[in-house]
Amino acid sequence: MRAIDLSNVTWRASSYSNSDGGECLEVADDLPSVVPVRDSKAPARGALVFQASTWAAFVAGVRDESPLG
Repeated sequence: MRAIDLSNVTWRASSYSNSDGGECLEVADDLPSVVPVRDSKAPARGALVFQASTWAAFVAGVRDESPLG
């Protein structure tokens, strides 16, 4: 697997993160085929990188099970 340069991506807080800063998941939307995900409290730990289709399926599953959904 080749390395993906994440140094210039724009991170945004997930809509599922809470507003008090306790559980902050950040995602980067500006890559064409992958979605990097990281913990905003520990960005130096790196990111998990998912195929865009895999991330979309995960989000759809969360949305289907969410009481907010």
